Amino acid sequence: MAENNCSMVCEFILVGLTDDPELQVILFAMFLVIYLTTVMGNLGMIALIQVSPQLHTPMYFFLSHLAFVDFCYTSSVTPNTIINFLREVGSITFYACATQVCSFITFVVCEMYLLSIMAYDRYVAIWNPLLYAVLMPRKLCLQMITSTYIYGFTVGLAQAIATFRLLFCDNVVNHFYCDDVPLVALACSDTHVKEMMLLVIAGFNTLCSLMIVLISYVFIVFAILRIHSAEGRRKAFSTCASHLTSITIFYGTIIFMYLQPKSSHSLNTDKFASVFYVVVIPMLNPLIYSLRNQEVKSALKRITHKLPWTTH
Repeated sequence: MAENNCSMVCEFILVGLTDDPELQVILFAMFLVIYLTTVMGNLGMIALIQVSPQLHTPMYFFLSHLAFVDFCYTSSVTPNTIINFLREVGSITFYACATQVCSFITFVVCEMYLLSIMAYDRYVAIWNPLLYAVLMPRKLCLQMITSTYIYGFTVGLAQAIATFRLLFCDNVVNHFYCDDVPLVALACSDTHVKEMMLLVIAGFNTLCSLMIVLISYVFIVFAILRIHSAEGRRKAFSTCASHLTSITIFYGTIIFMYLQPKSSHSLNTDKFASVFYVVVIPMLNPLIYSLRNQEVKSALKRITHKLPWTTH
């Protein structure tokens, strides 16, 4: 894949978000704090779900995988970005760039379908609470998760191979990480096939997963309207609003970046928009999907009370 390319380009220069040294220091501190918060939030959530028997349900099984995916896809980008803030020139090797493209796309696709699975899981739980355990057995949950990872990796690998088979005439990437759109902009060979792949595959995955989410939430809303208690409806709508906020930011950013015509693209705008789903959303998801959940709070309190320094 890389033999011909490496005769011309063996390293890419990442322009980053700014060339202002003072602003780079501020961004370094911000990204570092956000990344550490993301790591602690997502890995902490995985650990809490694993050690709390009351959280061993399909909902929290999927939530633990969402936390894992969030951790993985932000970790494929953010550490190198943080290091580059301290460098005079941010760079990444050809093979590291290819690996970053593959891993990032893999976990973004996994995120899309995990959000769909979680929305469907909530739909089943609300509409058929008595049959929930029968309709969502552990074997089915494992099959859905495994299929998501396999499909995500297949898409990521196919897109990365298509990108790095191109001939690059320049190695200066107008982004803070290796992303398909700015990399394709550097190619001097025919990019028609790659652009079609990007549009069709990204469009299919985004629209398909988003439709599952929206249809599930339509049924969830109808189920909530059947709740007789006004307070119960208010709490349920509040929870759905939080979930939909995260989904809107995630899908809105991806649609903005990948599904608009080439003539409308502004790489400078795209790289700032991508900060939301690369850095911010993985930090927010533990809060939106779990820390506001009463069952998670109760599990966290039980674990905290068992710690040696909390005993009296």
